[in-house]
Amino acid sequence: MSAVRPASVIRSYLELIRFSHTIFAMPFALLSAVLAWHRPETVFRWQDLAGIVLCMVFARSAAMAFNRLVDRHLDARNPRTAARHLPAGKLHVQAVAAFTVAMSVLFVASTLLFLPNPWPLRLSVPVLAFLLGYSLTKRWTSLCHYWLSAALMLSPVAAWIALTGTIERTPVLLAAMIFFWVGGFDIIYACQDAQFDREQHLFSLPARLGVAQALYVAFLSHVAAVVSLLAMWWLTDLGTVFLIGSVVISGILLYQHTLVSPGDLDRVNEAFFHVNAVVSFGVLVLGCIDIWL
Repeated sequence: MSAVRPASVIRSYLELIRFSHTIFAMPFALLSAVLAWHRPETVFRWQDLAGIVLCMVFARSAAMAFNRLVDRHLDARNPRTAARHLPAGKLHVQAVAAFTVAMSVLFVASTLLFLPNPWPLRLSVPVLAFLLGYSLTKRWTSLCHYWLSAALMLSPVAAWIALTGTIERTPVLLAAMIFFWVGGFDIIYACQDAQFDREQHLFSLPARLGVAQALYVAFLSHVAAVVSLLAMWWLTDLGTVFLIGSVVISGILLYQHTLVSPGDLDRVNEAFFHVNAVVSFGVLVLGCIDIWL
């Protein structure tokens, strides 16, 4: 029996949790932090930066692993997901369960880096429960896409609270942009499984409304994301660079709707990953340039 290589095991877990997709939420937490540090009363500490990064990584890893656990039987019945690690037997259920627990404990432990601010530690368990709760929502509500977006929109608000101990308008506007942006692209992604969801009596907007109507809802959601992004520029101290970039990013965000149609979902992954990676990193880069120049 050949020995299992540690590098292979690590790669399997990174693939399990789609670690590369961390880029969808991490830039917004970092932008919120940069905006908070730009205030004279907020002192920069390296341990706070480490805390933000570690909390983001551990919380998302726990949520994704839990999602794979609770959905493993559904994934096994879906041809699109049957090759995932648990239904394919590449990883054992007990190992993934232990990984989920470990990531959860590390997330809570990482909030200690923000002390003496007690709020990250106090809120860590409720936040984690909300993140993990998303994995169950498809069983009872068609608005499951917006539970996911609400989970991701916590990132800039949580980062702001961790650094300042307060909630203010700036992170809330950024959170609103994330809410509508993520909700829209998750609806697009879910269109691939509309028929499967109906057959399995699962809830999603594509299964409930049909692909055409669901794509229209996703488009409206992204329009709301654009409005939220521009409102953030208007109501904060961000300047011309962020405005110009926001207009460009808004165009890119809406462009992804030309990549898919009710009769052609072949480019969903392109719309889901490539376009949205540009959006998330673009907002971070533009915000940093605007603040530091």
